[in-house]
Amino acid sequence: MTTTDPTGTAKVTVLVEGRSDAAVVGSLFAHHGLADAELIVMDGITNIERQLALLSADEWVSVCGLCDLGEVGFVERALARRGMEVRDRDDLARHGFFVCDTDLEDELIRALGADEVVAAVTELGELGRFRTFQNQPEWRDRTTEDQLHRFAGSGSGRKLRLAEALAARLTPTSTPKPLRRLVAHVEQLTR
Repeated sequence: MTTTDPTGTAKVTVLVEGRSDAAVVGSLFAHHGLADAELIVMDGITNIERQLALLSADEWVSVCGLCDLGEVGFVERALARRGMEVRDRDDLARHGFFVCDTDLEDELIRALGADEVVAAVTELGELGRFRTFQNQPEWRDRTTEDQLHRFAGSGSGRKLRLAEALAARLTPTSTPKPLRRLVAHVEQLTR
C-alpha cells in the first residue's frame, strides 16, 4: 500500500547498510527516475532499530531496504518489534526489504562476472594491487570471484569506488535480483 502525505505524494525512505550500498542503489534509482526516494545509510545493520524508530514518527513515510543474508535476523526482529509479521524472506519482501546472497558485492560480482569486475579494477588503477593480492598465500588457491570479493573490502575507500564502478556497468539484464526487486518496489510506491 502506498503511503501518501496530505499533498498526495508518496514519501519513500530506503535503508541501506553502508556507503557502497547507497552508491549502487542511488545509481539505479537515478537511472530509473526515482530521485525522490530518500536513501539513508545506516552505518551498519545493527542501527536498523534506531532508524525505524526515527522514521515511524512520520506516518506518511514508506520504509524499505536492502540487507545481506547474514543480517536477515536483525531486520526480521526490527520489523517484528513494529508489529509486522515476519517468518521468512518472502515476508521481508512483502514489507519491502530485499536480501542479497551473500552480500551486495557478491551479487554484483556474480551478476557482472569476474572479467567485468577485473576490468573495473583495472580502470580504477588497482590491477597491480589486485595481482599482488592474488599471489598472497592465503588467497592464491581461491577463485577469482572470492579474491575480488575480499579485495573489494580491503584498502581505504576501495569498496565504495569499486561499487560505483560496478553500478555504472549494470544493465537491466545484469542487475541482481534483489536490486531489481527493490527498484520495482520503490517504483510501485512512488507512481
